[in-house]
Amino acid sequence: MLSREQCVVVIPCLNEAATIGPLVQQVRDFLPHVLVVDDGSRDDTVAQAEAAGARVLRHRQTEGKGAALTTGFRAAVDAQFAWALAMDGDGQHSPADIPKFLELAGREHAGMIVGNRMTAAHRMPWLRRQVNRWLTHLISNLAGCPLADSQCGFRLLDLSVWVGLPMASRHFEIESELLVQFARAGQAIRFVPIKVIYKEEQSKIHPVRDTLRWWRWWWLTKQAVRRSGRK
Repeated sequence: MLSREQCVVVIPCLNEAATIGPLVQQVRDFLPHVLVVDDGSRDDTVAQAEAAGARVLRHRQTEGKGAALTTGFRAAVDAQFAWALAMDGDGQHSPADIPKFLELAGREHAGMIVGNRMTAAHRMPWLRRQVNRWLTHLISNLAGCPLADSQCGFRLLDLSVWVGLPMASRHFEIESELLVQFARAGQAIRFVPIKVIYKEEQSKIHPVRDTLRWWRWWWLTKQAVRRSGRK
């Protein structure tokens, strides 16, 4: 199993005061190092995260999930961690699944390990399930390898690989870009089944603005793949 001291949990947050404290406490039962990146929250997120034992980095204004993850990963590299485990701050990811990631990372050589909700897809809202399957098909084609769940933000990354990749996304398209960039770099991507948790929280994805951003990323990435000779 991967050493607990080699890995830091990176949690991007935007107005998650209601969930971040208990989440950090539960995460620290499995991994002691937790880094919360506050992306311009206007509530008590920072105080709750710090009280629970997390180190907190702050964006003065909201810059996007991709920007928050980038801030967290860079800080993890600077602190000489070998791995970063990304989790969402709204409680949709169960800390009890963390040992699965660590065990698989210790057993197999993979650049990224991603949570797979599709083994219990019936527990996902119908629309999200269908959209995830469709996007996963598109991203698998770009990546040149089959992917099980392209939109899950619960994922373990080898930071020595991440630091050398040309990542550009600053918003929700970051989930897709990470998969494509790791795959194009020749890194194995593995999946572990995780619990499917959906509550009454409202998605922070803007249905128009973020959809347009994703399609722009997809189009530009598709052209880049074609230019590189990949079909």
